[in-house]
Amino acid sequence: MPSAAPSRRRRRLVAGLGAAGAAGAVTALVAVLVPSASAATLFDDSFESGASGWSKSGGTWAVVSDGSKVYQQSKAESELARVFAGETSWTDYSVQARVKPVKLGSGLAGIAARASGSSTMYRLALTGAGKAELQAVKGSVVTTLGSAAISNLTSWHTLRIDASGSTVTGFVDGARVASGTGTLAGTGRIGLVTSYASASFDDVSVNPVGAAPTATASPTATKTATASPTATKTATATKTATASPTPSKTATATKTATASPTPSKTATASPTATAVPTATSAAWPTAIGSKPVTATITVSGTLDGGNARYFGSGELGGDGQDEGQDPLFKLNDGAVLKNVILGAPAADGIHCSGSCTLINVWWENVGEDAATFKGGASATYTVDGGGAKGADDKVFQHNGGGTLTIKNFQVSDFGKLYRSCGNCSTQHKRAVVVQNVTATAPAGSLVGINQNYGDTATLSKITVVGKKSLDICVKFTGNSSGKEPTKIGTGPDGTHCRYSASDITFK
Repeated sequence: MPSAAPSRRRRRLVAGLGAAGAAGAVTALVAVLVPSASAATLFDDSFESGASGWSKSGGTWAVVSDGSKVYQQSKAESELARVFAGETSWTDYSVQARVKPVKLGSGLAGIAARASGSSTMYRLALTGAGKAELQAVKGSVVTTLGSAAISNLTSWHTLRIDASGSTVTGFVDGARVASGTGTLAGTGRIGLVTSYASASFDDVSVNPVGAAPTATASPTATKTATASPTATKTATATKTATASPTPSKTATATKTATASPTPSKTATASPTATAVPTATSAAWPTAIGSKPVTATITVSGTLDGGNARYFGSGELGGDGQDEGQDPLFKLNDGAVLKNVILGAPAADGIHCSGSCTLINVWWENVGEDAATFKGGASATYTVDGGGAKGADDKVFQHNGGGTLTIKNFQVSDFGKLYRSCGNCSTQHKRAVVVQNVTATAPAGSLVGINQNYGDTATLSKITVVGKKSLDICVKFTGNSSGKEPTKIGTGPDGTHCRYSASDITFK
């Protein structure tokens, strides 16, 4: 052990690790903020100052002392526990972290790359079978791309995933253990994961592929051995450079600079804020900072999130499909929510108590529902722009009355885009209008309505990607007794399901 251990690195993030143009932007930023010796590092976290920049999805996570600060998932009975960081737009990169299983059993502990949702990612994990496995995870479908035997599973190991194009490669302690061709999304965040295991994590870093530091840590390597003296200089330079009260667009790449003040529990706006522009955004935005939400944020008037990522924490930190969960946002009658990214976990997303408008709202991974609409018979709701991914069941749930318009929206990996409640204790005649929507497989169906209550669905300019057929409009016989509704048919009928073949394009 050295007599004087070098200082620990601090968390640092450079946003926008994408395809074309990203390298130039990163180079320009690094040239100003950090020494050239560390120019390759795009993100690092040693958890010395906590783990506020990570969004949790399952498990019990905390920064604890294990000789020095580490991030630990302690709930070994958790089926799937994950934390995520970074940007959904990241494409080709190398993510590395040190991992020490605490209780492994027959479970696993490891790191993730290109996580496009809480259950879609590439994963390199140490397993109770004595192996390191490189896996492609898509919901409950896990495909092993390769594996290798690993000894001393209770020791620290350095895991690394290189994702370049469609090629994904895993390394343990600097040695290549597996490589394969992936078919998952080409972009996504980084993650730390366990399944039926507890583990400690440390020294997470993200670099361009080919620029990752060579892993030198042996299974018994101490934590201080992985920190270089230049890392302290890098972190200090970054922190100083971003201290401006009005950071430039480039400077917001640093995590500490992008965390704006947490909004009050009730957000209000001036009376003139009712004029709502039409959304035109088509690309998933890059999050400008992350904000944990421990109690539902109530919105009156307009709340513009500035493309910050909000994610559930504390009592809102679950990721299950339980009915009755609290939302991250509750919109009062007439409220507008715009330019907001909901990260994972998103609890029960957004609740609209009356009429409401959602403009350019993005769900990185849908929890129970993305949004639930609860207004009266004359309520009007508008979803304009934005998108949603990873909905095991519904994206938009219509429990109240009135009309919901969904336009200029994109949805992928979902069960249903819209469902008129089939078994609410109080039922209504409901209407949904779906315009200019792109739906990408995997997909179950687009809309579901209750014919017996007079529901209508009007659809136009619908594009379905990745499927040659899809149930566009499904008709049910609903009830108010809580029983499962009965499916009675699909397809256009001119009365309840209002569209024609020319309104739907399959690609």
